[in-house]
Amino acid sequence: MTALSRRALNRALLQRQFLLERSGLPALEVIRHLVAMQAQEPNWPYVGLWTRLRRFTHADLTTLLTEGRVVRSGFLRSTMHLTAADDFRRLRPVLQPVLNRTAGSAHFRRNNAGLDAGTLVADGRALLRTGPLPRKELARRLAALHPGRDSRVLAGEIELRTPLVHDPATASWGGWGTRSSVTVGAAPVDAVRPAAVRDLIRRYLAAFGPATVADVQAWSGLTRLDQIVAEMGPELRRHTGPDGRRLLDLPDAPLPAPDTPAPVRLLPAYDNALLGHADRGRIVADADRRHVAPGQARVLPTVLVDGFVRGTWSWTAGEVRVTPFRPLSPEERQAVDDEVGRLLPFLSQR
Repeated sequence: MTALSRRALNRALLQRQFLLERSGLPALEVIRHLVAMQAQEPNWPYVGLWTRLRRFTHADLTTLLTEGRVVRSGFLRSTMHLTAADDFRRLRPVLQPVLNRTAGSAHFRRNNAGLDAGTLVADGRALLRTGPLPRKELARRLAALHPGRDSRVLAGEIELRTPLVHDPATASWGGWGTRSSVTVGAAPVDAVRPAAVRDLIRRYLAAFGPATVADVQAWSGLTRLDQIVAEMGPELRRHTGPDGRRLLDLPDAPLPAPDTPAPVRLLPAYDNALLGHADRGRIVADADRRHVAPGQARVLPTVLVDGFVRGTWSWTAGEVRVTPFRPLSPEERQAVDDEVGRLLPFLSQR
């Protein structure tokens, strides 16, 4: 087994995330390679693609959403993601246990005591059978069926327990932040194939490896993957990390040299390059994580310098404001300013 340093893991992650060198692939192929792009707020995946692609316009992603080739829905870790529509059909059923687990949490149990989950899902599907509905309207109709309960929570539970996708208008580039009005509609999915979890693990390693089983579980929300990984045996290559733990990888996956130059990159909020591992030390120092995620539900946009998170950035009043965690050298500051200058016209478009 090859011993890999923290920098070696960093460069591997950056290359597989198209952050060492921007890709010339179409946006749809990049989304497929990444498996899914975190989309808690609709504008951020656009920034995530801009920072990974040589030539990317807002229309490239908006068209994919309008044509239904990319969809926004609950996915990894029960959070909102963009995925290729064909991947959503195949992979949402694989991840459904994760979303069901979230739907069974105390937040939902307090509201649905005595209400069978199957009955609630059936009610939701019946209401959506004639077509998509705004969330508020779905909640209003559920209130009539289940008086005395918080119908917004019921609508949220339905969205977790059954595959619903957001309409392109509320999933596309627009106002910053979350959208107050979201329309959801039922989406078809495939039956779970026996090899589906293995395929998901391979897809993860192609975009995030080398990694531990715990990393795969943290990224996906799935649990008890040790046995499946053990059964994959010779399909995977083994390494050891800087802490001595065993890392898994695809046999032919690239491992760039640790001293490969890494340009400045501006990552969007919630980017999975930061959230894709249980141990995130390959891209952000433990001491800096509290600056990146100051609240449980917040993950700020970040600045990568020499491949590692060195600060956060924000977009306010037409200006990008960079907040480094520690002083940058004059050369580093110039490289950050240059990248900000390239991003500004993209952010300013309406």
